[in-house]
Amino acid sequence: MNFRAILSVLGFLVGCSGAAMLLGIPFSIYYGDDDIVPLLISSGISVSIGFVTWRLFKDDKQELGPREGFMIASLGWVAISLFGTLPFILSGSITNFTDAFFETISGFTTTGASILTDVEVLPHGVLFWRSMTHWIGGMGIIVLSLAILPLLGVAGMQLYKAEAAGPTKDKLAPRIAETARLLWGVYVLLTFGETVLLLFGGMSLFDALCHSIGTVATGGFSTKNTSVAFFNSAYIDYVIGIFMFLAAVNFSLHLAALRGDVLSYFRNSEFKFYIIWLGGTVAFVTIVNLFTQPGYGFLDAFRFSFFNVTSASSCTGFANADFALWASAAQLVIVLVMFVGGCAGSTTGAIKSVRVMLLLRNTFAEAKRILHPDAIVPIKFNKRTVEPEILSVIASFFVLYLTTYVVSVLLIVITGVDLVSALSGVAACMGGVGPGLNIVGPMGNYSSIPDLAKWVLSADMLLGRLELFTIMVIFTRSFWKV
Repeated sequence: MNFRAILSVLGFLVGCSGAAMLLGIPFSIYYGDDDIVPLLISSGISVSIGFVTWRLFKDDKQELGPREGFMIASLGWVAISLFGTLPFILSGSITNFTDAFFETISGFTTTGASILTDVEVLPHGVLFWRSMTHWIGGMGIIVLSLAILPLLGVAGMQLYKAEAAGPTKDKLAPRIAETARLLWGVYVLLTFGETVLLLFGGMSLFDALCHSIGTVATGGFSTKNTSVAFFNSAYIDYVIGIFMFLAAVNFSLHLAALRGDVLSYFRNSEFKFYIIWLGGTVAFVTIVNLFTQPGYGFLDAFRFSFFNVTSASSCTGFANADFALWASAAQLVIVLVMFVGGCAGSTTGAIKSVRVMLLLRNTFAEAKRILHPDAIVPIKFNKRTVEPEILSVIASFFVLYLTTYVVSVLLIVITGVDLVSALSGVAACMGGVGPGLNIVGPMGNYSSIPDLAKWVLSADMLLGRLELFTIMVIFTRSFWKV
């Protein structure tokens, strides 16, 4: 294990996240807030420790193997989250370390679960840093490093393999750094485009930026206590809703579309599955709300259903209505889409549509094999046969995901949290959604749950963001064998 290489990269990541803390200062100056000094001190500590560590352990001949890649992918999120608590603590916005860590790792993992009971009293610089944790974590701090670390003499492919999700993914090779930069270009373009559209909807620049960051990163931190419901605007709801959908789609498809291949969307099996799945759930919840919610006409039922189902499906977590007050059938669907999530290669969390799609296809194939034992029934993805090994990995992931979910719910319930809040809260944190039901609902927060439960949910956020295996492999005996 090359610990020097691991410490060097971790130091670099901490230093970069520390530099990003300074981006909130212009808003502090503009709004006349008193968080400039805490932001400067937080940035100074993070940048100093980060870059000293990077330079101290940097070796031009260092190489990253698979084990180093897994360690960096796992520890990187923890390291930047620990230092990311500084602006909250030093500004007095969050005084409890557990709460500060929960809020920060929720941001970096793009979960959006919050312990803050009154977001609007936070100084603007700290509030912008809170949103920036989404933006940094959105495409993955590891993917970001793919575009930069090669310039520092550190290979990036092992990092991508450790952090990247999904049973099938387009190779970023042969020019991985260039492709990573292009994907970040798409990320920036979507953020800029949504910001402009939200400005046309009457948002301030600050609110537009924060909500665009939260949308494209599928994070969900809002600058308002009642989330997007505060603006009470159909235009804003549809703009954010559409961009949540775009953020839930594989970014390589967006890149192909920008290069002129728009039809690539409709050649992709997962995209077509996701469209059908999302459309069906939105239609179902719309019908339920139309007949159960007082005062809802069809347009209202569709608008609120589309927004909140898309928010849960994309694992964003914004809300324009309190879906915890909807009929049980609608709530059940929203929790269900939290488990499925969006597409592989997107900024979403959860199990991912491609895994669910292939599991369903394999289930139907098994039914055919029972009727016709000698038949060969291949499982196809994008017109190519899926190897049995990949199906085995998907099945293993599914079992591991559900096992982790059940164990986490048990631990949360033991701390005294009610069952509905525990069931939905764990689903929301593992899936990177944020709000659940009951006390952790869209108009509630996680402030009232015990500290032990917050640490369990923090672990769930990390496990969900890195898709379980990246973390689990570190605890195997073979990982540490020389």
